[in-house]
Amino acid sequence: MRIKSLFLAMALASGAMASEIPAQMPVSIQAPDTFYHRPPVEKRCFSSKAVEKQIKDMHKKLVDVSPKLWQMFQNSFPNTLDTTVFPDGDRTFVITGDIDAMWLRDSGAQVWTYIQYIKNDPELQQLIKGVILQQFEFICLDAYANAFMDDPNKESHWATDYTKMKKGVHERKYEIDSLCYPLRLAYQYWLLTGDSSIFGELWQNALDEILAVFREQQRKDGNKTSYKFQRTTHVLHDTYSNYGYGHPAKPCGMIASAFRPSDDSQIFPYLIPANFFAESVLRKAAEILTKVNKDEARAKECLALADEIRAGLAKHATVVHPKYGRVYAFEVDGFGSQLLMDDANAPSLLSLPYLCPELVSIDDPVYQNTRKMVFSEDNPYYFSGTVNGVKVGGIGSPHTGYDKVWPMSIIMKGLTSNDKMEQLECVRLLVETDGGTGFMHESFNPNNPKDFTRSWFAWANGLFGELVINAYGR
Repeated sequence: MRIKSLFLAMALASGAMASEIPAQMPVSIQAPDTFYHRPPVEKRCFSSKAVEKQIKDMHKKLVDVSPKLWQMFQNSFPNTLDTTVFPDGDRTFVITGDIDAMWLRDSGAQVWTYIQYIKNDPELQQLIKGVILQQFEFICLDAYANAFMDDPNKESHWATDYTKMKKGVHERKYEIDSLCYPLRLAYQYWLLTGDSSIFGELWQNALDEILAVFREQQRKDGNKTSYKFQRTTHVLHDTYSNYGYGHPAKPCGMIASAFRPSDDSQIFPYLIPANFFAESVLRKAAEILTKVNKDEARAKECLALADEIRAGLAKHATVVHPKYGRVYAFEVDGFGSQLLMDDANAPSLLSLPYLCPELVSIDDPVYQNTRKMVFSEDNPYYFSGTVNGVKVGGIGSPHTGYDKVWPMSIIMKGLTSNDKMEQLECVRLLVETDGGTGFMHESFNPNNPKDFTRSWFAWANGLFGELVINAYGR
């Protein structure tokens, strides 16, 4: 049943999109009806009354400003619910879009778009609760895996990877953020609803698995850990160096990761934005353990690990840049080596106030210096071009190669800005660079937005909706 629904949703989401980008595209652009691409009501995977109300409320705020923006918002904001969620009893399986697997990171980020509405929508609350329980179940299956299939007996086409693959696992690229997003989602769900029923035995088992991975990947016992990964591939960043163990890491309190959230292998083992994220969710986990589970011992373990990460960040996370002053490094190794760049996918340096506002504020001087650096030519993965006479620039990734900007970076720039005009400019650039599809994509050529990757990328669509709501008011 899921597979049939999947292919139907895919067909609807990526159907005929023949509209061309006009020669000029100011915010007030008129758009033909063909920019509207929501599936019919009866074909949607899930419908939320609260989300539909938000869409309706945005109509009067957007339609006179830009008919095309209004249509894009309708397409994008509910895209996860329309096309990618598959409730099954008390579990909810979430695909990324054009890949029919559930990433722990992507699924947590996709439904985060709607979590603010759950108090007024019991069905939506149940749907997101199902996502959390499914994530916990997958973590218990393999805490080093990043993506899973909806059939526990199915063997992945990545089964030939040189790692400990299990049935039901789609991919086993170890990424810190895969274990952070479920904790962030569970904490916020509990905070908004007061429903502590998700924190039973499954939660405790999943947390034990998370803590075991985090402790092992502090590399205190050496670089040859139980996790190793290699892939037969011509793509260098799709495999892991040193026979699957990665580059050496000197223990410093932080947690090593094998892959970035873009699914690209790291150069240096300690990914700074991921470690900020880990510290944040560990402190949230400790609060749950204290208030719900009454487990002071395990709460102290979480806090102790968070404190170790904090000490490592304090010592290694920043560097003085000759142009921007003190900035956050992207990756370090504990030996003194530092990589200065940013990748578009979150957690990124740019996204820190969005994911960890209690640790890094928008106004933090180091963050502001970093923000200037990563959104400039001084970031090796910043790319720019011109569309219809308008300069377009943003952050890319080795994942998509040279001259590909990720809309997510432009969206995140808007979501981490207190400047309303900057937010509106980000929206304008995104409207101009949809490639004539009415949706967001993984990446696009900043000189030719019709040259894009991934026609169906639900996470980016939802984030775009968040930005539009922030920019134009609720």
